[in-house]
Amino acid sequence: MQKFVPSILAVALGVALTGCQDQGPKREKVEINKNPYPSTYKPYSGSSTLIKNATVLTGTGERLDNTDVLLVDGKIKEVGQNLSAIADTTVDANGKWVTPGIIDVHSHLGAYPSPQVESHQDGNEMTSPNTAEVWVEHSVWPQDPGFNRAREGGITTLQILPGSANLFGGRGVTLKNIPAPTMQGMKFPDAPYGLKMACGENPKRVYGGKGVLPSTRMGNMAGYRKSWAAATEYKRAWEEYDKAYAMGLNPEAPERDIKMDTLRGVLDGDILIHNHCYKAEEMAMMIDLSKEFGYHAGTFHHGIEAYKISDLLAENGNCAALWPDWWGFKMEAYDMVQENVAIVDAVKNSCAVVHSDSDTTIQRLNQEAGKVMYRANDVGFNLKEEDAIKWITYNAAKSLGIQDKVGSLAAGKNADVVIWNQSPFSVYAKAQQVFIDGAKVYDRDDEKYQAVSDFMLGQK
Repeated sequence: MQKFVPSILAVALGVALTGCQDQGPKREKVEINKNPYPSTYKPYSGSSTLIKNATVLTGTGERLDNTDVLLVDGKIKEVGQNLSAIADTTVDANGKWVTPGIIDVHSHLGAYPSPQVESHQDGNEMTSPNTAEVWVEHSVWPQDPGFNRAREGGITTLQILPGSANLFGGRGVTLKNIPAPTMQGMKFPDAPYGLKMACGENPKRVYGGKGVLPSTRMGNMAGYRKSWAAATEYKRAWEEYDKAYAMGLNPEAPERDIKMDTLRGVLDGDILIHNHCYKAEEMAMMIDLSKEFGYHAGTFHHGIEAYKISDLLAENGNCAALWPDWWGFKMEAYDMVQENVAIVDAVKNSCAVVHSDSDTTIQRLNQEAGKVMYRANDVGFNLKEEDAIKWITYNAAKSLGIQDKVGSLAAGKNADVVIWNQSPFSVYAKAQQVFIDGAKVYDRDDEKYQAVSDFMLGQK
């Protein structure tokens, strides 16, 4: 007969709520500040720009030839042919291509900056299998020259994630790729937080070598389940406290636990999961795990075997953030096909994303997506530029929960726009001008718009 043994945490919290609720003066309601490090980002400019006669990829599957894009007060005002608006600046984009700003959902810039010296290696808190209490934004160095190099490649938004040593690596943060002296100055307003999780070899290698759980994949699963069970109790304790207080009682608040705050945020639907997970059967188990504890499994990163379960991913609403042609560097990354992104993308309601996880390939994420398109078409797919662009724009925005603000060229969206010298999927493609919220933040032909980080001043 199965015997239920309540945890020490549940007992303690239950005693707190039932034993102290009606005694003494009314206590002040305890509220947890969910955003103690708010964004201070301000758009650079309220000017208007009219981009004329470009080949436009909207990011949602459309290609529009000889089309104009009007940017006003940081928003996309209009997309169409022969727009008659008068703007502060008009750009002749005849022969050029225009896309939404490129979004990388998996970056470590700022936390693993370049130069890669030991004193700047702040991306992986390898001290416990569960470090959900750490926030990678507290490691971000805004002067990392890599942000500027990424902007030159058209990157306007990027998610910075902690590393993958732990079952729970901590919170990620989404940034606007603008020059700023503080992390908060780059922080994407109102973007949901992400929680980095990791499957497979990394956690069991790092902690198995120390003689602690996990040392196996079943140990990984046990660690996840133990943590989610505790988070469920923590969430329930705070909900009971809120309910009792609303009833006019005088309950004692549960003890605050910053680690559990993050896991509770996932259970409440406020924080999105971003899960380093290569193998098909492990991604399927993580979906089952999410159903056991009542949250969404989010985006799988590095899903080398995503093509094997593309139907399951689409059915469950999971995005898959993938490389075009990087695999084989460890056993769990062995069983790859170069059409992986295209196969995932081919399923109805799918969400295929091309990511970098690199301070160099982030500089050419457009061409990384191009590799997939060309390789897939070689074996019988019929993918076009308007299909491939969504892997690094709209689908990436969807993965980060910001698709209502960026990721496509449509009236009312934030004016994050890239003008390319030609098709962005050519090996010769270069970003000519980059706009974030309507402000030009990069111009290949004008040094005034080529930001230099403090670290690079005086260096060549």
